[in-house]
Amino acid sequence: MKLDTVLMSASLHDVAAGAQAAESMGFDALWTAETSHDPFFPLVLAAEHTRRIKLGTAIAVAFPRSPMVLAQIGWDLQVQSGGRFILGLGTQVKGHNERRFGVKWEHPGPKLREMIEMIHAIWDCWQNGTRPSFVGRFYNFTLMTPFFNAGPIQYPRPPIYIAGVNEYMCCLAGELCDGFHIHPFHSMKYLDEVVFSNIHRGLKKTGRARKDITMSTTAFVIAGDTPAEIAAAQAPVRQQIAFYASTPAYVGVLEAHGWGETGRRLTEKSKRGDWAGMTAEITDEMLDVYATTGTYDQIVDKLKRKYDAYLDRITFYMPFTAGDKDRWRTIVAAFNG
Repeated sequence: MKLDTVLMSASLHDVAAGAQAAESMGFDALWTAETSHDPFFPLVLAAEHTRRIKLGTAIAVAFPRSPMVLAQIGWDLQVQSGGRFILGLGTQVKGHNERRFGVKWEHPGPKLREMIEMIHAIWDCWQNGTRPSFVGRFYNFTLMTPFFNAGPIQYPRPPIYIAGVNEYMCCLAGELCDGFHIHPFHSMKYLDEVVFSNIHRGLKKTGRARKDITMSTTAFVIAGDTPAEIAAAQAPVRQQIAFYASTPAYVGVLEAHGWGETGRRLTEKSKRGDWAGMTAEITDEMLDVYATTGTYDQIVDKLKRKYDAYLDRITFYMPFTAGDKDRWRTIVAAFNG
């Protein structure tokens, strides 16, 4: 299980230094997320200023971009990075697609399936000269002239990871994808009963094995050197879990433990803007289920015992900061050598 980290730079001016710090610390991969900034622009700079660390999106929101746009971005970043790029896609939820990105929300699972298939068809056209002949329900790719052809590259096609929570997305990842970003809001029970059972169902459908897909997550970690530090670290994790748990699409993660009604209360409180009330809904028992808690001396062993049989990659939800190098160097070395 490799340890990765997230690039948290708020400005493109800070990307090069942040990426170099993560690489020198020994992290195996560096991920960007589509929150308040574009997730691809920082990776152009990170690719230029690093040599070893893998670079990817966790995640870029899929539907505001066409398959052709994503294929071009992925192809160019694979070259720019020397073959280190990972294209991570997610659907987001209905409200954000329609009300934030201003795009149509329709059949997200089947539409994402077609997007992946068409991206692969575009890359196959560029790399191997195959005729464009993809015709789907949502997307078509039947035209490619020499002027618009990006041409072959000297690296393998970029891996595609998707993120998801429900059964369809897990199964889709097993069928078609190189990796799966498990949502940070998860429990081991949910991984067993929903995520991995459907990953394996998808793998079986296309004759693949577990080794053919990389399983990755960002884990909630509550750590400190003293009980007081650990208690202080609980508050932001409790708040973030409350935020995720208020999303109706994620209620299954709560229902797996009999907490569905808590999710419905959280949804109502989020509509009223009752953020303090939302945080109060997350009990200590829930923290134990959805996060991993320990001192810094304990946390690596606890995470390995919890996830070694499940994951190939893990990222701490708390971001790497270059100012705490000694502690991070010890943690990274325990995972990555």
